Amino acid sequence: MAHLQRSSRWLVGAGIALALSVGMQDASAAAPCDAPTQMNDGWQIEASPQAAGFDATRLCGVLRDMADGDLNFHSLLVVRHGQLVAEVYRPGKDERIKDLFRSTRTFDATSIHDVRSISKSVTSLLWGIAQAQGKTPALDTPALSLFPELADLNRDGREAITLGQMLSMSSGLAWNEWNATSLLNGDEFGLMWHTSQAHYVFDRPMAAPAATQFNYNGGNTAVLGQLLAERVGMSLPEYARQNLFEPLGITHWEWVDDFRGRPIAYAGLRLRPRDLARIGQLVLQHGQWQGRQIVPAEWIAESTRPHIDTGMGLQYGYQWWLGKVSAAGGEQAWIGGIGRGGQRLWIVPGLDMVVVATAGDYNQRTIWKQSETLFQQVMTTVRPAN
Repeated sequence: MAHLQRSSRWLVGAGIALALSVGMQDASAAAPCDAPTQMNDGWQIEASPQAAGFDATRLCGVLRDMADGDLNFHSLLVVRHGQLVAEVYRPGKDERIKDLFRSTRTFDATSIHDVRSISKSVTSLLWGIAQAQGKTPALDTPALSLFPELADLNRDGREAITLGQMLSMSSGLAWNEWNATSLLNGDEFGLMWHTSQAHYVFDRPMAAPAATQFNYNGGNTAVLGQLLAERVGMSLPEYARQNLFEPLGITHWEWVDDFRGRPIAYAGLRLRPRDLARIGQLVLQHGQWQGRQIVPAEWIAESTRPHIDTGMGLQYGYQWWLGKVSAAGGEQAWIGGIGRGGQRLWIVPGLDMVVVATAGDYNQRTIWKQSETLFQQVMTTVRPAN
């Protein structure tokens, strides 16, 4: 009898576990056109895309094509007027930064994901917060003057590089990151193991005079991240936690260290896509969140205005990309965080809109165009204002 009771309890427990498992799968595998799941995470849900100003049928088609297609996108989220309008996830191949191999993974609204170089944009927000606290040098400060131990490199034009030019990727230092086809054959990889990141970066020859040419350089961000941590007296992740993430209600995140235990300022952040959208909404709201000014509005304006032309049809601010897209019967300016592999944060102020995408094609050049196309497809679903 005791054996039967134990068996009965096991069967009941197994049945409950199975039911819970199925329920969780159903919740995380919602149909592409279903309203986003209410998770009590601070996001208000708009269940009607039409009410938010979208062509609901066309938006559903974009979501369905993304979910059912062959491209290695993992998520797509659309926010408008501060409400989450659309959200879709799908499994795909992925690799965490520093991983050597990809594996197939399942994603849902609770999953954190590499945002790669969108970490740079977040570092820019942190710099703006610290600047308002009086903890960072002026942006016209020559960067090398802050590293007296590198006095021997203070020549050949390097002495003219300012902090502002490092923020705008116009330091002029030679750097191979944009054309790298893997983590191992670009200059960025050296940042992960070199004893002195500042020496590694400033020891590069000058490819152009400072402030004259855009050259994408994660080393700039690594140096800025080091300076920021030194000035605020704590690690970059801890400063982010206290001054940005907790005020935004972001609790589930990771900032990966390099091979020497230093947070990777230029590429190491991992966030839930919903929380990446939250950062986009913060920028859209001029640094304000729920009545609190988290990032100074002046810094949002200064960091998201053009500081240099990239030569790629885009402008660049202080660690933010700037472009234009056709939508709602006109041309709309956007502010963007762009990360290797298809990580995207698009902010469209003129339409009060944020779009997030994550993907896993980290060393595939085609993902840039695929991401751009996905964004354009979403934007075609916005109805012109009456």
